[in-house]
Amino acid sequence: MAVALTMAGSDPSGGAGIQADLKTFHQFRVYGEAVITLLTVQNTESVSRVETVPGDFVLEQLDAVLADIPPDAAKTGALGSADIVRKIAARARRFSFPLVVDPVMISKHGAALMSRDASEFVKRELIPCATVLTPNIPEAEFLTGTNIRAPEDMKSAAEQLFQLGCKCVLIKGGHSAGEPIDILRDSHGFVEFPGQRIKGLHTHGTGCAYSAAITAGLALGHNIRQAISVAKAYVQSAIESAPRLGRGHGPINHFAPVRLPEHVHS
Repeated sequence: MAVALTMAGSDPSGGAGIQADLKTFHQFRVYGEAVITLLTVQNTESVSRVETVPGDFVLEQLDAVLADIPPDAAKTGALGSADIVRKIAARARRFSFPLVVDPVMISKHGAALMSRDASEFVKRELIPCATVLTPNIPEAEFLTGTNIRAPEDMKSAAEQLFQLGCKCVLIKGGHSAGEPIDILRDSHGFVEFPGQRIKGLHTHGTGCAYSAAITAGLALGHNIRQAISVAKAYVQSAIESAPRLGRGHGPINHFAPVRLPEHVHS
């Protein structure tokens, strides 16, 4: 059985963070493991409190998992503090499996999920360990210090981030004014992954599920472009069939179908 690991924060309402990651892994028929980096008090309407787990405790969780059930692929989400980023990056330099880095900085409700000093360590220490970096447009703007208004701006930002040492960069276009085109920069150049914009509030945890789906695909043996293509189709379907739970930004449908290439069925 393929195994995937998430290192991220907890969302008690179940729509984002490790809860979304584990549900996504399960839907891909991948065994999921979770190292918790921070705890939140949140629901579909607000985030009222964020508590970061001590870095040593995060590292002990990670070491316990690596020693007993090492994953076939892993991802990071909200990491909270510079100490956590540095400790995970130190281990990630020795990972023998793919790492997806989703640089989660702010919740959908505007709550900070990463300190400013931590973001600098993400750039210097964690991104060079990444197989795939998956920022949305605001995150890419923050990491590069540029404004992104058009696909060409996305390509320019992706190139800047690619030069930090990761194997590839996928800038997600959900925050763009037009259709949600995602742009990948890898060692072969640029590839666009088109999508269809779906109106509605129920998109909570979309980025978490997308990066988790890519991680699951890599754990199953997809190449990077396959993993992104399958993950994007899954998330598109999950948004279209969102269960409309909660009074605010509700979760997507983690039971959405997964269409895997035949040679990587688990």
